[in-house]
Amino acid sequence: MSSVQLAGKRISAGERLFLVVLYICFAIFTFLCVYPFYYLIINSISANDVSARGDVIFYPIGIHFKNFTDMTHITGLGQSAIISVARTVLGTIGTLIGSSFLGFMFTQEKLWARKFWYRFTVATMYFSAGLIPWYLTMMNLKLTNNFLAYVLPAIVQPFNIILIKTYIENTPIALQEAAEIDGAGILRIYAQVVLPISMPILATVAIFAAVGQWNSFQDTLMLMTNQDLYTLQYTLYQYINQASSLAKLIQSTGGTINESVISAATQQTPTSVRMTVSVVVVLPILLVYPIFQRFFVKGIMIGSVKG
Repeated sequence: MSSVQLAGKRISAGERLFLVVLYICFAIFTFLCVYPFYYLIINSISANDVSARGDVIFYPIGIHFKNFTDMTHITGLGQSAIISVARTVLGTIGTLIGSSFLGFMFTQEKLWARKFWYRFTVATMYFSAGLIPWYLTMMNLKLTNNFLAYVLPAIVQPFNIILIKTYIENTPIALQEAAEIDGAGILRIYAQVVLPISMPILATVAIFAAVGQWNSFQDTLMLMTNQDLYTLQYTLYQYINQASSLAKLIQSTGGTINESVISAATQQTPTSVRMTVSVVVVLPILLVYPIFQRFFVKGIMIGSVKG
């Protein structure tokens, strides 16, 4: 059987065929993952009428960036962007601090009733009181129309606590013992010993928390009536509904409404709005993810498997 050299080793023709098929499968899988984002981008910068007909498939047609400039004219968009960025940053920081400290404490044998508190925390992953009790709780805590409603509930995340606890249990305990012998207390061990060696899992948790905070809009829908506290996602969601209603109005009246409305409709279509809004919402996370990507695989693997 014929063979070839690969990285200093000889492989058979069968193994070479397997590698070719494997690379083809990976290429197809990569294409399936990347194409939806590419499709959103090329449709958001293509001519709106062409995009509405579904003719933009593999490359942009009639490239323009007016859709994105039109986004800046949305009332309250700037304030909503600030709220989304603020909740993402503060919520992620709160999740990291809360989850990492609890994960660290649950590894300490000296913690009173450690196993009970750990199991009590994990049990909340499987039981939920439901939407109405949740709303009543938030209302009684004065978290309706309150920015803290975006941050406080995210501080304790059982799944993230499990990941961090498991990761810390796989780090050398001798480091904590040496610091304790030198007179370091719990907080100092946590801040100066545990956190520096836990960066991979912390970066992983940061990705989970940031994506969850950035994409969330249901808490805004349920808890906020003050427009100054609307998130970017909720504001753009409202704009999508308004744009769709406008397009339906034009179609139903056969173009008999006033010229200013017709002009606005020719600039935007429901399809162009949906595509542009999707790009605006997704792009920040796509830009942030590569920064943490090198930590992600290592963190999730070590943090999810014990031993």
